[in-house]
Amino acid sequence: MNNFVLLIVCFTAGMLLRRSGHMPENAPATINVFIIYISVPALTLLYLHDFEFGADTILIGLMPWLMFAFSAGFFWLVGRWIGFSRGTTGALMLTGGMSNTAFFGLPMVESYYGRSGIPIAIVIDQLGSFMVLSTLGITVAGIYSSGRPTMTEIVKRIVLFPPIISLVVTLLLIPVEYAGWFTALLKRLGDTLAPLALLSVGLQLKLGHAAEYRRDLAVGLLFKLLIAPTLILLLYVPLFGAGGHAIQVTIFEAAMPPMITAAIIASEHDLNPPLANLMVAVGLIISFVTLSMWWFMLRWV
Repeated sequence: MNNFVLLIVCFTAGMLLRRSGHMPENAPATINVFIIYISVPALTLLYLHDFEFGADTILIGLMPWLMFAFSAGFFWLVGRWIGFSRGTTGALMLTGGMSNTAFFGLPMVESYYGRSGIPIAIVIDQLGSFMVLSTLGITVAGIYSSGRPTMTEIVKRIVLFPPIISLVVTLLLIPVEYAGWFTALLKRLGDTLAPLALLSVGLQLKLGHAAEYRRDLAVGLLFKLLIAPTLILLLYVPLFGAGGHAIQVTIFEAAMPPMITAAIIASEHDLNPPLANLMVAVGLIISFVTLSMWWFMLRWV
């Protein structure tokens, strides 16, 4: 409960600071750099060091790939049926198929499932979400705009991403026992993620153009917050026969609002930027309610 209150306070503080005009325009970008280069790597080094990789690990890391595939198929069909523009279809594929598993997902997982859920969320984010965004996401953005990423660009983006570097370092350090001071240092640095992430999200929250895009927005969020996690649930539990704590966290992460970076990629490729940003902003607000519903239902998984 204390963690959840902290998230609400930081999220609200971000919105108020943005409206007050006391924060510079580049404040979210600066905060995000600290999170990507310091907070997330610290959590990776801390919690994956003792993480026991098992049979569920494949399903955990596979979830973002499956969800993006569902999103691409769903919005391609719906786009042809409703008559979406190429920009709208591409924007919805990206934001509807990518969960905010780091900036919002990690603190929310900790709030609902405790620190035992963090290693699972990190595996989802680094082996799933980022890889999907850097490969399939960039490819879809290129297809629905005018550019195409080269294989060299994709590989370079993956290899040089700080959380991926920290993941490799963590795997190499598994046989090494951490010193007490190093563990304490990683914990203090990792604790910065939750308040900074929600502060950053609050600073970026913009709800303009909501009425203009209400139909497309409703379709996109219906898929992202309800249909997509339901498909993952039906696939993992009845079909694969999976269950338990790890699968609960995995489905919970699938129900996260759209990834901020996916909206940025959509905007950079001119894929209906107002809609992409609304998917993130409105989805985040609604998800405070829908995530509580998912957590309640997943207790029986």
